Amino acid sequence: MAAERPFHCATAAAAGEAPQLVNNAGHGVRAPFAETTPEQFDQLVDVHLKDAYFLTQALLPLIADGGRIVNISSGLARFALPGYSAYAAMKGAIEVLTRYLAKELGARGIAVNTVAPGAIETAFGGGAVRDNAELNAYVAANTALGRVGVPDDIGGMIASLLSPANRWVNAQRIEASGGMFL
Repeated sequence: MAAERPFHCATAAAAGEAPQLVNNAGHGVRAPFAETTPEQFDQLVDVHLKDAYFLTQALLPLIADGGRIVNISSGLARFALPGYSAYAAMKGAIEVLTRYLAKELGARGIAVNTVAPGAIETAFGGGAVRDNAELNAYVAANTALGRVGVPDDIGGMIASLLSPANRWVNAQRIEASGGMFL
């Protein structure tokens, strides 16, 4: 079923040429390495890697030459917290995919970058960072800017990478975490 989602999305988007794509689908699984099930792992592969890979492939004919692709990773691909090994592995794979796409699509002038958010106050992961005061305080205490991120902190970075003003930025992983776990 997961393999059908990107093609359904690509069909819905086929109304015209798109200059840019942001791959930002995801869900979290928190489970220790020794307890992660094959089903949990496969779900993460399907959503975080396979869907982004094949959606990008399906939309590639619609992405304008000189366009932009931004893939969303996570700070968890740089730092390690217990219980996130499978999730972080998918985000690490997205970062590698970004570099390969940048190389392969460079001849068309398509820049491909990764944004890796730190902890953000959203509904992701059941809203734990947003709704759990103790977790929020822990993250803030371990972030150089002294607070947890909000969605606009990430949106601005993505918008910047999609801008023609950043046309020379390519194949980069840009962490937007406020300096988390420095």
